[in-house]
Amino acid sequence: MSRKLPLAEGERARTACARALIRSGVDEGTGEVLTTSALTERVGWCADLVADMTTSLLAEHWNTIDINVLASGEDAGGRKLPSNAWMALRRLGWTVTLDAKVNDRIVRMAQEIAGRALRSAKWRGDLAAGVLAAWPADPAKRTPQEWDQVRAAIPGGEYLPSSIIRSRTRQITSFERKNGHLPADLFELEPTPRVSRMLLLAACDGQQATIERADDGQRVLLRLQLPIRPDPQTYRDWTWVSCPITLPPTVPASAVIHLPTLRIVGGKVRADLAYTHPVPKTSRTGHTVALGVDWGLNTLLSAGAARLHGDCTITALGAGAQFRAAGVLAKQCRLRRISECLHTKTDQYARLADATLDNQAATAAEEIRRISERRSNLNNALAWGAARWAVDQAVAAGATVIYLEDLRSMEAGGMGRTHNTRLSQTVRGQIADRMRHLAAELGIAVVTVPPRNTSKHCPCCLTPLRHRKAPDRPTVPGWKWAICPNQQCGWQGDRDQGAWRRIAARGLAHQTKTVVDRVSGTMLIRAVVDTMEAKAVITASPKTSRTDRSKTGPTRPRTNRLTPRRREVPSPVRPPGPAGQRPEGHAPTDRTRLPRAAHRHQDVTTISTPTTRRHRPRGAALGAGFHLHAHASPPRWAEPAPSPTVRIGSLS
Repeated sequence: MSRKLPLAEGERARTACARALIRSGVDEGTGEVLTTSALTERVGWCADLVADMTTSLLAEHWNTIDINVLASGEDAGGRKLPSNAWMALRRLGWTVTLDAKVNDRIVRMAQEIAGRALRSAKWRGDLAAGVLAAWPADPAKRTPQEWDQVRAAIPGGEYLPSSIIRSRTRQITSFERKNGHLPADLFELEPTPRVSRMLLLAACDGQQATIERADDGQRVLLRLQLPIRPDPQTYRDWTWVSCPITLPPTVPASAVIHLPTLRIVGGKVRADLAYTHPVPKTSRTGHTVALGVDWGLNTLLSAGAARLHGDCTITALGAGAQFRAAGVLAKQCRLRRISECLHTKTDQYARLADATLDNQAATAAEEIRRISERRSNLNNALAWGAARWAVDQAVAAGATVIYLEDLRSMEAGGMGRTHNTRLSQTVRGQIADRMRHLAAELGIAVVTVPPRNTSKHCPCCLTPLRHRKAPDRPTVPGWKWAICPNQQCGWQGDRDQGAWRRIAARGLAHQTKTVVDRVSGTMLIRAVVDTMEAKAVITASPKTSRTDRSKTGPTRPRTNRLTPRRREVPSPVRPPGPAGQRPEGHAPTDRTRLPRAAHRHQDVTTISTPTTRRHRPRGAALGAGFHLHAHASPPRWAEPAPSPTVRIGSLS
């Protein structure tokens, strides 16, 4: 199977990952069909061998000297180290031995996993060293001068989110409180990393594992060598096993399949299948229609499109849309409280140290695991749902770029314990990653922009807004409704609706400043330029003058006036007998409460039965599924007009 992907003009190769389940296998030596449990056992034996060697490598080289040697990119002779981690470790002479008999490809996997972990420690080591070198007088609150010092001490600290520096500072403070002194470096601050049980088959070749796509295109055949005992003593203890894998429907038929990574999850073998397929190229500049996305809490996402015209003016397309997830977040809050109570119980059991409480402690630990799994699954579903909704909005609006707020430095504080916790546990990072994943398939760029003053200034004139409780309460202080005090502007609207306009306009005005981060590969706009920000305003769409009375259509509507919902005159008297006119209104009923929807396909306007339980989501029934707790505005965008010629250079 060829690993070279043919590309057409305007396309680029993109590597993604899909998860699949390996249900069975066939031992090619004996012809025995391996069940799920037998296959899991043999994969687990091989993963244990790899994990033991990886742990030995990490423990031996977890120090500053070896990390710097590996990160320098050169060996003792001055030659450049290979990009593959296992080849770099072999060039440096970092090997490992094991009592069991394993082939060279098993050692490769251990060296690749260890090399990746050691290379990633270089950035964390430089970060910890910079924070320690510029240790503040008060770790809880740095002065502006101390912030400048710590950013100067960290490589690339100028654009590093402040939340990362704060979290590392808290970690060092906790170490000092526990040990009575500051750590010397990262390797005293953190223990040797733990190793997960997995088989990184990408580091192997055909002598250890092969993968081929079946004729139907819906399956692949994975062949790999697995041990027949936990401690193989000879090469005869290794046999070839064939494992058919059904491809997920998200994998294109033309994609090139690579060797997967095998993991054992819940007593089953799961494969992380990497595949490469062609996608349209994304551009950093030259965008005329953009989708601005603003983050929120109950209203998780607020989005809308804006267009950049040839005269450098920006207009909004439509009134915007919302993705509301109050029900999902309320369920997350309930699960978090349950988890906190269970952790309190387990801590109490540990303090008592009573043998009679071992069963209760084991039960609580298992319940904690289940609650954590439910929270993880719910977060994952919410992230995929929100990301898909945002990409659908961009497709419907004809946008070629999505602009997001860069909220990596945001730390919730000063808004109460409950509100701070809810803000801290939102899945903004997961949503952004999923959004980039889905948008890349369509050639839509995802760019983060600075969040400064996106909700504070008016989107039409950049005047500081006045935030009020509601539109009908203009004198009551609040945060939801925004009113522009500029008499010539007069804009007012929802705070989040104004924020997405500011984000979209800022992104379009600063698109020439878009850069690609070298570490993460994501597109971002690092800073706001005042001259460009002055042009990042939403101009009102041109309207027909009130004095223009030219006839452009029929004078009267083509249809008659709609029938009123209720009669404006009393209904006729019902004649005697079985037949006759039905009286006005609904049939009499003795129902005292609103009915609950009888099926699961409820609309966003469905009214559920009132209840006294806390965190009852509006418009959904408890226990009726995820999608009834997350409501989204449908993508009802007008067909955009052809984009005019844009003078991007004039924006700068």
